[in-house]
Amino acid sequence: MQVNIPLKQVIDNSYSITIDQLPQIELDTKVAIVTNPKVAGLHLSYLLSKISAKELYIITVPDGEEYKNQASIDTILESLFNHRFNRKSMLIAFGGGVIGDMVGYAASIYQRGIDFIQIPTTLLSQVDASVGGKTGMNNKYGKNLVGAFHQPKAVYIDPHFLTTLPSREFGAGVAEIVKMAVTFNKEFFEYLESADLKDPKVLQEAIKQAVETKASVVAQDEKERGLRAALNYGHTFGHVIENETQYKTYLHGEAVAIGIIMANQLAIKLGLMSEDEALRVANVLKKYNLPTSYPISNTEAFYETFFLDKKSSDANITFILADGIGGVQMLDDIAKETVVAVLEQFGAR
Repeated sequence: MQVNIPLKQVIDNSYSITIDQLPQIELDTKVAIVTNPKVAGLHLSYLLSKISAKELYIITVPDGEEYKNQASIDTILESLFNHRFNRKSMLIAFGGGVIGDMVGYAASIYQRGIDFIQIPTTLLSQVDASVGGKTGMNNKYGKNLVGAFHQPKAVYIDPHFLTTLPSREFGAGVAEIVKMAVTFNKEFFEYLESADLKDPKVLQEAIKQAVETKASVVAQDEKERGLRAALNYGHTFGHVIENETQYKTYLHGEAVAIGIIMANQLAIKLGLMSEDEALRVANVLKKYNLPTSYPISNTEAFYETFFLDKKSSDANITFILADGIGGVQMLDDIAKETVVAVLEQFGAR
């Protein structure tokens, strides 16, 4: 006996991304702004001047990647229950990538899903984390291993928030911009080589190009079943680095920068990238004081941690590698000894 459930239907998850001064946002429902103390101290009054809602609450969670965990998610959910939020209520993620990922995840599971808006305050979250609907949290096994795809209703990218951004946070965002340019847009990378992203007008153009690049990829592969996985260039290595250092040594973008360097060394070994191309990428990263080296103390342990990556299967690790500048390949059949030989180049000295 068989019963068919005809659920085939087109669901329009489209939304707009505004790159400009924050407009007035009017919401006729209960709204909770989720942020951290640092962002709240710097920018909450500005945001509150732009938002009106039927009821408005503020939820704060600790600042930092190490707090992107179940305890923080529980803090958000408990506040929503205590204030009797329902399926028509709205969350606003107001902070960097950590806040955005956690708020999106909380929104995806609260009463099986409510709406949320992204208002990113770091360069990394503006060009990458706030766009595309990836949400989640970390656990002891790795980064973002628990989560959901849950698209925001809108994204508001206001360059005003970057005026207080520390230089390390700025560089972390640049790493994600470079990631997209190297793998998807050769002309954009060439622009970055000579551009000064400290110039506000140049930065706004770079943000626009990065967002357009990511949006194009996400539109083709929302649930990361193919092409979208290529946006993880540098992340396969970077996530292991974050895991080994317990998210306390490097900002996410800094770990990605090192991961890009490692991935490029593997690409060189496989004949996908020249030494000169790898040097050009490294030079752009160094221009913004991003780290480009990491002492691997145990190559075998580093290699085994790759298997916790979401793109990997039981027996195969998927590596995202630049194919020259402007191209990308996803390979899952690279011999272990080839990868280990690259890792040994980064051995502790």
